[in-house]
Amino acid sequence: MDTDRIVGSAKEYAGRAEGAIGDIAGDAKTQASGKAREAAGTVQNLYGQAKDAVRDATDTAAGYAKDAYENSGETFRDGSKAIAQKVQDNPLGALLVAGGIGFALALLMSRPARRPPPRWRY
Repeated sequence: MDTDRIVGSAKEYAGRAEGAIGDIAGDAKTQASGKAREAAGTVQNLYGQAKDAVRDATDTAAGYAKDAYENSGETFRDGSKAIAQKVQDNPLGALLVAGGIGFALALLMSRPARRPPPRWRY
């Protein structure tokens, strides 16, 4: 828990008490001061809550990144095993897919360079 949340809550409750005392005493200045202190405490409390939320989100994201980094080798190995199994199960389909990819790459690489359109001179 952030210290801004604790201090903000304390200011908020102190402001409520001061405002209540101002209401009982009929003093507008004390009443206004209490409302101002309560508003400042609420803002500081919300600021502390936002800091806590950002800290929690950062910790969660760092945990996910660490898990992904630690398990990346296993994921790659699992994917390689799955592809190898598919190729073993259906060698003709794998050959056709590889040939299609090779053909598409050959078409892309053998295209002539695009020339700009000729300029007309009058």
